[in-house]
Amino acid sequence: MVLSKIFKAFLVLLAIFVAVLGILGGYQTSQKFKYPVAYADYIVKYSKANDLDPFLVMAVIKVESNFVPEAHSGVAGGLMQLTEETAEWNAKELGITTEYDYMDPETNIRFGCHYLRHLIDVYGNIDTALAAYNGGMGNVYSWLNDSRYSDDGVTLKYIPFSETRNYVVKVNSSWEHYKEMYQ
Repeated sequence: MVLSKIFKAFLVLLAIFVAVLGILGGYQTSQKFKYPVAYADYIVKYSKANDLDPFLVMAVIKVESNFVPEAHSGVAGGLMQLTEETAEWNAKELGITTEYDYMDPETNIRFGCHYLRHLIDVYGNIDTALAAYNGGMGNVYSWLNDSRYSDDGVTLKYIPFSETRNYVVKVNSSWEHYKEMYQ
């Protein structure tokens, strides 16, 4: 009788343990689906070449295109949503004189990483660089020179474009998720 109760209690605890493992495993699986990683070789290669955290680059790609290489948004395209103008600037800066396809995943990541590094160097602040990546350098310069949006001319205390404001929040949130999940 006592042995039977102990055995039943053991089975209940075992069932609870298995259920918890299943829930945790399902959560991790759903998070990895929500925060995918593709093109890791290119991301690591061009992140290192540009002294960027690869998890930041993954976060930018997640928010920009959700890792869909043929994604388009207005005039921007590819994994890192580059415009033709930005691609041309990158090609010139990188000394590329041959034809290139900026929609090609490797080229898009290469150019996107180079451009993101450039913005970080220009602004000296990742959030400000992300705002420029999304909202444009001209807008960011005007916000930095406006006391309603910046106290120091380097950081933005408020981003007046809701799309850009939300973009910076989403990239930072995704960056944290990528670091937690894959580091």
